Amino acid sequence: MTESYDAILIVSFGGPEKREDVIPFLENVLRGKPVPRERLLEVAKHYYHFGGVSPINAQVRELIAGLKDELSKAGISLPVYWGNRNWDPMLPDTLRQMSQDGVKRAIAFFTSAYSSYSGCRQYRENIQQAQAAVGPGAPAVDKIRVFYNHPDFIAVNAERVSAALQSLPDASRESAVVAFTAHSIPMTMADHCNYVAQLNETCQLVAAELNLPRERWKLVYQSRSGRPTDPWLEPDILDHIRSLHESGSSSLVISPIGFLSDHIEILFDLDEQAKELCDELGMPVARAGTPGAHPRFISMVRELIQERLGQTSERRAMGTCGASHDVCPVDCCLYTVPTGRPGSPGAATSSSPTGRPSNT
Repeated sequence: MTESYDAILIVSFGGPEKREDVIPFLENVLRGKPVPRERLLEVAKHYYHFGGVSPINAQVRELIAGLKDELSKAGISLPVYWGNRNWDPMLPDTLRQMSQDGVKRAIAFFTSAYSSYSGCRQYRENIQQAQAAVGPGAPAVDKIRVFYNHPDFIAVNAERVSAALQSLPDASRESAVVAFTAHSIPMTMADHCNYVAQLNETCQLVAAELNLPRERWKLVYQSRSGRPTDPWLEPDILDHIRSLHESGSSSLVISPIGFLSDHIEILFDLDEQAKELCDELGMPVARAGTPGAHPRFISMVRELIQERLGQTSERRAMGTCGASHDVCPVDCCLYTVPTGRPGSPGAATSSSPTGRPSNT
């Protein structure tokens, strides 16, 4: 599908950039969700531990700067806008500015590689809500396909894991295992999307690039939130580390494969909690980087934009599933949200308020 486009929109989760932002940001994340105030204040401590600053906005700025250069080299002169779900710049404000600038139709890149309610459909709902807030002059917005199996995404993640493996002690490197982590989501959400299947394919493709045998890697989850009685995707990374230790594993690489950038969930859940547990167990650990603003990742974004502009007919993808759809089916990633009343409809995020889902 090709259309005439006059702008590019980067859509992300958003994050606080100073201590005073933390509580208002978390209130945005949790608005309409049955989360006790005590839980919000507990999560706020994670942000305060890092000075109240989430790296995510700075990393999106870095991504946008690199993308502008990449687009310029390719002769694409479309302006690049940026709108967030939960913090400045907010999507309604961005779409309002786009409307004032005369933008009629934009290509949207979501900072999420996988299909799920919180990583795709909810962002599309956010855009629709922003369009309604702006009114009849709001620009149309078309989302770029998910890219979990794009060759460049696989190559960048393989490079990050390889670098982490090389940082381990020589004596344990050859036997090191890799834990690929992704944001856990409720089973009621996972059962209505391709999140787990796509994550598994990404892990398999990255492992194949590194010639890692199947027994040396596993997909696990992190950053679970919600009621303890509700089933979420498992195993948790901390439980997995304990299991590895019991089985005699010598060293570990943790690759946050479900995330595109380093932010609070990675800094706190992996670099703090997971590392602390590994140190306690005497297990050497290295955390692989995320794609961030890697030049090959930015090149992939430019290529996906060119796909939608009709400048290339090739739709590169690896694995068995091929390139994902450009237009989401009507029932894609549907999710009925618990709001405290059984069966009540709505829209909720799977993301814990410690950061953003993979699904950023």
